[in-house]
Amino acid sequence: MAQEISAPKTKIGRLPRNIWAVSLTSFFMDISSEMVLNILPLFLANVLGIRTSLIGLIEGIAEATSSLLKVFSGWLSDRLKGRKWIAVVGYGLSAISKPFFYFASTWEAVAAIRWTDRVGKGVRTAPRDALVADSVEPEVRGLAFGVQRAADTAGALLGILIAAGVVWWAQSNQVALGAETFRTVVLISIIPGILAVLSLAIGAKDVPLKTPREAPRLAFRSLGKPFMIFMIIVGIFDIGNSSDAFLVLRAQERGLSTLGILLMLAAFNLVYTLLSAPAGSFSDRIGRRKVIIGGWLVYSAIYFGFAFAQQAWHVVVFYILYGVYYGLAFGTTKAMVADLVPEALRGTAYGTYNAILGILDFPASLIAGILWQGVGHWQGFGASAPFFFGALMSILAAILMMLWKPASSETQNI
Repeated sequence: MAQEISAPKTKIGRLPRNIWAVSLTSFFMDISSEMVLNILPLFLANVLGIRTSLIGLIEGIAEATSSLLKVFSGWLSDRLKGRKWIAVVGYGLSAISKPFFYFASTWEAVAAIRWTDRVGKGVRTAPRDALVADSVEPEVRGLAFGVQRAADTAGALLGILIAAGVVWWAQSNQVALGAETFRTVVLISIIPGILAVLSLAIGAKDVPLKTPREAPRLAFRSLGKPFMIFMIIVGIFDIGNSSDAFLVLRAQERGLSTLGILLMLAAFNLVYTLLSAPAGSFSDRIGRRKVIIGGWLVYSAIYFGFAFAQQAWHVVVFYILYGVYYGLAFGTTKAMVADLVPEALRGTAYGTYNAILGILDFPASLIAGILWQGVGHWQGFGASAPFFFGALMSILAAILMMLWKPASSETQNI
């Protein structure tokens, strides 16, 4: 039976099957991922004794590793005229890789597993986002991406709470993370990872073409000038948006225990979950650009807060508020990608979008690590430096987004 396209006035309960299948997949995969990845920086720092500059290098390469694959997988889904099974392969690779963290005892092993997991993300992300965009009309695109992000962060919330339960049971309020605690979390993460793959494989269907598509060229220029301008502005923001691993390390540096960090992350994800769908729907009504600008300004204020934080509870408050930025801007930015390009190039566009941000994550995280603890004999500027840098870059990006006014004929939702 052909996939039905939702009508412009579709309510959330009547979104098509694909949205719910993709959302369920995101829910389970984030349970699996967030259990492990949020405490991975603590494992590197506390158990393996790695400096922040090396953690930044690992995190940056982890995202950059998937970058070219994001371009290729998105283009391939356009060329094959199918999104689902490419995404299933990507989710499967991530699910298979995470159990190997259990055996990791060196930073090199951790880095190799982390990079393999990101390859899976690189394979799945663009086809999955294109499948969401294909499944709904433009009038509810923001809502659809908001629902998917809400499910994603609800999974993150549950995953973090499970990890917090393990930490509470194993080591209570110790500041440093123990190796056995980390490995217990890794074992539990295997089950939701498998459920994520099954949810997409069984629940989703590729959307039949509304119009014939020619085989797309793998060329950035073909995506058009509005998309290129958009990516330049988003890229400026992203160069200051280092890995959230540094926020976790900032919390510990201010004295927060491992259990306290996990509860802080859970509260952050609750805020993110509650705001994602309403913010996406709001962007359908007032335009994506305004919502994104608002999100970036919130980000700037919060990063200044991280920079000036003197006590652990300061970091906790700002990290919870950090969920407001994610709720406003993350899903909305992805919805805007589909607004800017033709239907036939959505996979390529999402691949390019994710690839550029993935490539920039490498220098962003590397810069943050060096600003914090330096490199070689230089000791850096201290823990506040990467957050001042991120705040200033987000202000610059917000100003440029305000100045950019694409013609109304390009899309009604910008």
